Amino acid sequence: MNETINKSGNKSGNKSEKENAKAYWRENITLMLILLGVWFTVSFGMGILFIDELDKITFFGFKFGFWMAQQGAIFVFVILIFIYTYKMNKLDRKYGVDEGDDHYVEDEDYYRHDESFLDSISEPEDKGEK
Repeated sequence: MNETINKSGNKSGNKSEKENAKAYWRENITLMLILLGVWFTVSFGMGILFIDELDKITFFGFKFGFWMAQQGAIFVFVILIFIYTYKMNKLDRKYGVDEGDDHYVEDEDYYRHDESFLDSISEPEDKGEK
């Protein structure tokens, strides 16, 4: 049986890891579909389909359908970005895949290159000039 150690230090079989991953992606996709539905309703629905009904309402001195198509949709999109970020961070913490648990160890050799590499990318020096 293949066993892995999860972030909490417990051993678990691959089956529960796969179930955990499926549950994570199911919640992730559900969230994205909900937010895309809101995005579609605001952009296409309020800006095109229901504009005649919305224009009967006045908002800040403008017809509401016009205002939603020109300004309101932008506000809603920015709010959707913040909602998505908040919800995904919460979801990542729930399933233990958030960035806060990354254990980055700096490698001393990462930026060091051998001389043959440096010679291959540098311009040749003219030895004949005085």
